[in-house]
This record gives sequence, C-alpha cells and structure tokens, in this order.
Amino acid sequence: MSKQEEYEHSQLYRIRHSTSHIMAEAVLEKFPTAKVAIGPAIEDGFYYDFDLPRSLTPEDLTEIEARMKELIREGQAFVRQEITAQQAKELFKDQPYKLELIEGLEQGGLDEDGNPTDERIPITIYTSGHFTDLCRGPHVQNTREINPDAVKLLNVAGAYWRGDEKRPMLQRIYGTAFETKEQLDEYLWKMEEARKRDHRKLGKELDLFSQNDEVGQGLILWHPNGAMIRHEIERYWDDEHVANGYDFVYTPHIGRSNLWETSGHLGFYKENMYSPIVIEDQEYYLKPMNCPFHIQIYKSAMRSYRDLPIRYAEKGTVYRYERSGVLHGLMRVRGFTQDDAHHFCRPDQMPAEIDFILSFSLSVLRAFGFNEVSAYLSTMPQKSVGDPALWADAEQALEEALKRAGLPYELDAGGGAFYGPKIDLKIKDALGREWQLSTIQFDFNLPERFGMEYIGEDGQPHRPYMIHRALLGSMERFFGILIEHYGGAFPVWLAPKQAVLIPIADRHLDYAYELAKHFKQTGLRVSVDARAERMNAKIRDAQNAKVPYMLVIGDREMEAGQVALRRRNGENPGPMPVEAFLELAKQEITEKI
Repeated sequence: MSKQEEYEHSQLYRIRHSTSHIMAEAVLEKFPTAKVAIGPAIEDGFYYDFDLPRSLTPEDLTEIEARMKELIREGQAFVRQEITAQQAKELFKDQPYKLELIEGLEQGGLDEDGNPTDERIPITIYTSGHFTDLCRGPHVQNTREINPDAVKLLNVAGAYWRGDEKRPMLQRIYGTAFETKEQLDEYLWKMEEARKRDHRKLGKELDLFSQNDEVGQGLILWHPNGAMIRHEIERYWDDEHVANGYDFVYTPHIGRSNLWETSGHLGFYKENMYSPIVIEDQEYYLKPMNCPFHIQIYKSAMRSYRDLPIRYAEKGTVYRYERSGVLHGLMRVRGFTQDDAHHFCRPDQMPAEIDFILSFSLSVLRAFGFNEVSAYLSTMPQKSVGDPALWADAEQALEEALKRAGLPYELDAGGGAFYGPKIDLKIKDALGREWQLSTIQFDFNLPERFGMEYIGEDGQPHRPYMIHRALLGSMERFFGILIEHYGGAFPVWLAPKQAVLIPIADRHLDYAYELAKHFKQTGLRVSVDARAERMNAKIRDAQNAKVPYMLVIGDREMEAGQVALRRRNGENPGPMPVEAFLELAKQEITEKI
C-alpha cells in the first residue's frame, strides 16, 4: 500500500474529511444562500469550494472557525445513506454544482468529487447536524473524535469550478486538522517558516531573479546574484558529468514539424506546445523536450555494439505552454532549462547502466545537502508500447538497482508512462517537505519511432535501449527548491558573495581593498563595504544579505595582517591571520559545507 493509500485509510484522513463538512455547515449558517461544490481531504488538511454572495474576509474565517469548534463539541453523528439519483436530485435541487455531480454519477464516468472513473459509483450522502452532503466518505462516527483545539482555517483562494477557467470562479476555504494541538502547532510553525523561506520573497530580497509582464509570464530573468549561483551549480554539474563519462551536446531551440510528428509530440503533446513558427513555408516548433535532437545525434553515424553505452548530456532550454493560473515563481514556468541526459545501451549493459545512473544521481543530490532521498518505481500500465518481456527486464533492473542502493522505495503498479517504466527520486528539504527531482525513465517508443539501431557482435542491426535521465529536473525549479531549503543562506561554495570586508574607519579602506584584490585572485567572491555607516550596521546588513563571512578590519587587524571573522549565524571566531582565513574558506568551499 502506498503512502497515499495509507493516508486515505487513516483516522487523520477521516478527521479532515469530516471537518470539511463541519466547515460547510458553519458557512451555510452564515450564508444560507451559498452554493456548495466539493470539500475533500487533501495531503495537509482539507478545503471546500463555495459560491458565495460576497468575498470572504479574515474576520469571516475567524467567525466560521469559532462556530466549527462549537459544532464539533456538540457531538454530531455522521450518518451514511445510499440513495437513488432521483432522490439526490430532489435533495440538492437548489445546489447546481451538486446536481452536475449527480448527473455524472448517474451516467458513470465521474465520482462525487468530479474525478474521472470507469465505474458506476453508488450515490451516497452523509448527514451531520443540519448539513447533508453528497459524499463517498469515509468520516468519523461522531465529531467527538475531532479535537476542536487541533482545527485551524488557513486562507481563502479562488478556484474555478472543475478547474476550468471558463466555469464560475468559486471561493475555496483551506483548513487543516490534526489529532493533537501539538501536531497542529508544529504544522503552523512549518507553515510560517515556509512563508519566510518562500523563494519568491527571498528572490526579491536577495536580488536573485525576477519576471515581469513586458518579458512575459513564466519567463525568468536571472539577476547577477542568482546567475552566479546557477553558474556554480552548472560548473559542478559539468565537472561531474565529464568525470563520469558523459559527452556534452548542444541542440537548437526549434525543430521542424516533421521531427515532432515522428516523435509523437504533435499527436500526444501538442496542447503543451506553442504555435508553430513559419520559416520559408516550413513549420517549426519551440522544443518542449530535448530527446528527439539527441536521437538525431545518435543516428548521425553508424553505431557498433563496441560504442555503447553512449551518454549524451545537455542543459537544454525547453518551452511548454502552462496556463497562467498555474504559474508559480520558479516552480512552474513556461521556459526552463532541463539538465537532460539520454543513455543508449545494449540489453546486456542495462543493469550496470541503471546502477550507474542511480548512484550518480544520489551523489549529486547529496552534494547539494539533500541526504533524505526516497524512490517511486512505476511499472507497466494497461496501455503501453513495447514487448512485455522488455518491460519485465527493465522493471526488474530498476527494482534491483534500488535494492542494491539500499534506497527506500514505493511501488506504483501500473503507474509507468505508456512508453516505459521509471524511477522517480524524491528529496526532503529542511522543513521535511518532499520534492520530486530526478527521473530515470525507460523508453521503448522513441527508438522504435526513429528506427534507432546499432550493429551487434553478430553483424546484425539491433535496437538499443534508451533511458531518459533528468537529474535536477530543471535549473529554475531546482533553484527555487534550493532557496527554500537553505532559506537563502546558501553554503559557501554556492553563495553569490562569499565574504564582505568591513573597514571600521576610512583609514582602514586601503588595507581592505588590498585584501579584496588578494582574495579575488584566490577565487573568493568578496566585496568591500565602504559606506559611511557604523560597523554594527554593516554587519547587520551583511547578515540580512546572508553573506557567509564578515571580515572586520580595525587598527589591530591592519597592524597584525589579520581579519576579524564573524559568521552570518552569529558566531564570532575573532581575529586570525589572513592566510588562516583563506585556508578555512578553501576547506569549506571544497567540502561543500
């Protein structure tokens, strides 16, 4: 059973689902003409969508939450009934959103939350207090199982009905519930910490990146500070790939339509691609992926079994259409740079190649401070391409590699793409949030579509295995995750400015600039704060800018050839020889502390 399935069978899930109904009851008391939509439990809480006569205010949420706690303390029972479609229509005759869901249930194809299903689901309702809802459950038996002190309403957001921007905009109230107040307090602390670490907020404060309407939504402008961090990420990425037998390739940003027809993107992915560009009566498309180009490089020469494995790596910028409503800082954009790689190997090389990719991916992720890594193994779905025997071999190779790596993993049976099984690697950040980063994806489709071959030891053509590998995912999203993981306080090797020299008085300026020149020659990124400000103000500003090292220079330091080291975390090691500081900095940069 997956973590999600375990959650959906847990008492916590029942508590949250039940609390969403209690919230709806409280909202209907306040707004008797409200139209209700859906109110499921979600990963960290619950929500309910409402069509209300006016916009909600923070004061409304406080009032609704207080009423919810009163209703919980009343000890309301949750009573389940199975009814006919006609009875349901009569019961919800004044609720248009419920009527639409009932029609879906009656015809089959939708459940009561509006999700697609192949089954005809019986129509059930749950009643608690004065509120009856169209719902499959599960719920607690009685609200006494809900701790009113562990319930909190969080915020209101807009949400289109059924996620369709052409449908009415509803008001979605988000809330959460836990079994104990201590669990709620811990969650609220994490929420507050997440707000402080929000990459959009820190991106502006630390002058890392921006985006604006003149350039276009979902298109990122990397500022010098952010670009320096990206440069260091890419430099490390480059060095590790060269050391591990990859060949770098570069490919165009556009390709002719026939390329995307052969790859299948125009058949299966066109809605995520931008409109064609016409050049001399030929249609070209901005690339949504790099794979077809790498295949063309492979096919540019006859390949022997002795040439394999071949590993092509590229930091290739791709463009995908995303609706404006889902764009989110660096995490969801329209143009982004994938750290792509494609492995082409013989069947007998497959297990070793998977071991290599997995080990390499884990090594790189850990270098960035992500030591908690788990995996999800997705296997053959009902609709797939390729020989089932090849699928079985690939799935076995992926699973055995996970076992050899000692990596915890969950099996997502039938969750693979139609063209091959895959491993997804997920990391936990400093707040314990899980992020999906790396993917190791087999592909039985593209080698067939493009007629890829190598000449085997028997002198006959054979089809190579193709493995897609995204390690960091995309530079944009990975950078956003890094910002939030470190709270903007990047380790020394990544920090855009690694040290700032703080002269106490004007007479110390020449010495500060002399040291800055020396430090820069050693590769240290350093500046001099020559402003006519007090020393403490300069130190505070450097700490707010999250500079790792503050080097204070006064008379004693200048006379002794020293610097007085302060760290951004408040530690104060004090005066030390210049070369001793450089040795310390070099060690922390090299070891990526």
